[in-house]
Amino acid sequence: MASFMTCSTLFTLIFIFLITPSLIVTDAKFSEQFPGPKANHDVEKMSHLHFYFHDIVSGKHPTAISVAGRKNEFGGTAIIDDPLTEGVKHGSKVVGRAQGMYSMSSLDASSLLMVMNFEFTEGKYNGSSLSVLGRNPFLETVREMPVVGGSGLFRFARGYALAKTVHYNVGTGDAVVEYNVFVMHH
Repeated sequence: MASFMTCSTLFTLIFIFLITPSLIVTDAKFSEQFPGPKANHDVEKMSHLHFYFHDIVSGKHPTAISVAGRKNEFGGTAIIDDPLTEGVKHGSKVVGRAQGMYSMSSLDASSLLMVMNFEFTEGKYNGSSLSVLGRNPFLETVREMPVVGGSGLFRFARGYALAKTVHYNVGTGDAVVEYNVFVMHH
């Protein structure tokens, strides 16, 4: 019995010292390239989305709250969870949420830095999102911001979003912005 344990122990040690190192040692690479999809119309799609962004800063249930700086002054920053709707009216069908932040990024207080995800909750895009990161010179009639990525059906997304303010209440600061988003995705 004692010799059996010795052989078993010896076999285990040989296995650990001779075979295991070859399983552990790797020649890991920091990055690798994979053959990507061919750029043809069968693989990549272009989608146009149209919706309304409701930025509500007043009342008992705001969807945008100030978290830094002074409102409407350089550095003023708000966190948002704004509804996206099919129609311009506040009671229109909600198709998603704009979640992220915007910050007054110009000294003359005429431009915002937008950092947000459009999270969709309706139709075939339910569970998918688009990421927007860019300058929003909100005093211009139509503003263009880049779409820098996405998830779900919008994986590998790139494109642009056109924003146009359709209603702004000077007294409350509430706004409704029409968005036309054009996206290339797989």
